[in-house]
Amino acid sequence: MALDITGMAPLLQVFDIPTSVRFYRDLLGFEVLGNSNPGGHFDWALLRLNGITVMLNTAYEKEHRPPAPDPVRVASHSDTTLYFGCPDPDRAWRQLQASGLDVKEPRVAPYGMKQLYLTDPDGDRLCLQWPVDGKWPYG
Repeated sequence: MALDITGMAPLLQVFDIPTSVRFYRDLLGFEVLGNSNPGGHFDWALLRLNGITVMLNTAYEKEHRPPAPDPVRVASHSDTTLYFGCPDPDRAWRQLQASGLDVKEPRVAPYGMKQLYLTDPDGDRLCLQWPVDGKWPYG
């Protein structure tokens, strides 16, 4: 018997939460639903866009934060990619380009998905994708 699971919210460890919130909110369109300290400095935030939930959490407590991100830690972020359904990757590319983000034009993968890859401020890989045939297979 399957468990009764109704959603998923990946938690991304970030170096500078204000920078990451601006990226997800201002460039991608996520809404900040809550954070660990409304009205002040916070270390955790819950974001949502069209039913997609993402959590951001500082990688370091304030008193232990180094002056710059650890390159080894950032490099490990490229091991995982978050794939988002995006009915028009070309339009998303144009919007991101207009916002000043340097992203490569979407390409069609051998398995028929048109994909736009980008990287968030912490090196996490994101892919905005949609099937070329228009039939979204994921729910």
